[in-house]
Amino acid sequence: MTISAQRPYRGVFPVAPTIFDAGGNLDLDGQRRCIDFMIDAGSHGICILANFSEQFVLTDAERETVMHAVLEHVAGRIPVIVTTTHFSSAVCAARSREAEAAGAAMVMIMPPYHGATFRVGEPGIYEFYRVVSDAINIPIMIQDAPVAGTPLSVDFLARMAKELANVRYFKIEVPMAANKLRGLIEKGGSVIEGPWDGEEAITLMADLDAGATGAMTGGGYPDGIRQIMDPFLAGRRDEAVQAYARWLPLINYENRQCGLQACKVLMREGGVIKSDAVRHPLQPLHPATRAGLIEIARTLDPVVLRWGR
Repeated sequence: MTISAQRPYRGVFPVAPTIFDAGGNLDLDGQRRCIDFMIDAGSHGICILANFSEQFVLTDAERETVMHAVLEHVAGRIPVIVTTTHFSSAVCAARSREAEAAGAAMVMIMPPYHGATFRVGEPGIYEFYRVVSDAINIPIMIQDAPVAGTPLSVDFLARMAKELANVRYFKIEVPMAANKLRGLIEKGGSVIEGPWDGEEAITLMADLDAGATGAMTGGGYPDGIRQIMDPFLAGRRDEAVQAYARWLPLINYENRQCGLQACKVLMREGGVIKSDAVRHPLQPLHPATRAGLIEIARTLDPVVLRWGR
């Protein structure tokens, strides 16, 4: 058992994409191959049904189908985080209970929001996470992301960690993430079980220096992120810096040019999956953007480009 297979979870926990066939239907065989590749490429754990999984284009029934297919296929090989975000406290709690019953190691949840203007103040957010925390016995990761449009102060996050039994992990992907991680660790102390980096690892070195112990990235090259994380967590910072410099062009290209489509394109190019389709109204990458991604990736020889060949 690795150090990441039990709490506290540490290391590389990429987001798995949801795999569709060319017609936009769920491809569960492709989904299983995707998961096998991500495990073989060195993921300490994975996250499913996140924004990078296109969770917002899935029906509730499809969410359940994907969750059960993945958890049954993983069968305890690595920890799986299930995203259960919903505006409703009751629905989020129900999703989280179902995820726990199916074998999830953790749930990841954004604060409640809807559209551009529906937001909840701190008292409502606190009660939201309290309801979910009381409903389950596995840890909650709060996803502090710009997409929610909800400011979450360091003091407020630390307070929830101290007062709500299962609020223990924090994926910080807002501007100045390193400063926020550093402040959160200082304010929360030992109850901050998992201060994690996000945003495809584009700020990974700064976040590691600030105390991050985990990284939730895109799913295309966990082996590359491992080359940064492993030496850093082992105390070999210079080696981590060198690896970060090697992989940063690909990280940057994913973050700034491709977004959630990058991992699917790499997986299809390497024969992991048959289709890199995203669901309408999302559009395929421009052919030139796709070519640029693959060109940069080939210089690094990631597992994804040879796993299925």
